[in-house]
Amino acid sequence: MNMELIAQIIIALLPAAAVVAVVYIMIKKSGEKDIANLSLQLKKERQKFFLEPRVDAYQRIVLLLERINPHNLVMRLHNPKASAVAFQAELLQNIRNEYDHNVAQQIFISPQAWEMVKKSKEETIKIINIAAKQMDEKATSTDLSSKIFELVAELDELPTDITIQQLKKELQRLF
Repeated sequence: MNMELIAQIIIALLPAAAVVAVVYIMIKKSGEKDIANLSLQLKKERQKFFLEPRVDAYQRIVLLLERINPHNLVMRLHNPKASAVAFQAELLQNIRNEYDHNVAQQIFISPQAWEMVKKSKEETIKIINIAAKQMDEKATSTDLSSKIFELVAELDELPTDITIQQLKKELQRLF
């Protein structure tokens, strides 16, 4: 009789166990969907929250690159009364100031893009220093400007222009 009682209990509990198993599976799947939906919502909120500062950062970095572009830099700062040495110092100081003013923007752009920004700055400095080394003691800012333009003309594409193109591509991938 014991066996019969156990068999009856098992037969009675089997449907209940099946119902519990089905309910458990449904709750688990529902929970996974809820977690996935919540995760997606959080990601969208994060993107919305950070998108505007990221776009601003790209704009500021492009502005930095435009301002340190040798053509723009020389045209903006040229003082025909200055010596080549004084003009070189002013150009280099301006580049450093522009860069230092925007250094925090690196947190919003990719590390590869930031490396390109740094290299563009360094290459622009190198162009100015190479031109300055070719000047004699009595050279004027106009002489230095001409030599900078001459060196830039020898390049296929300026580092600042290459970096701006890369930044534009990177920004477009955000959308």
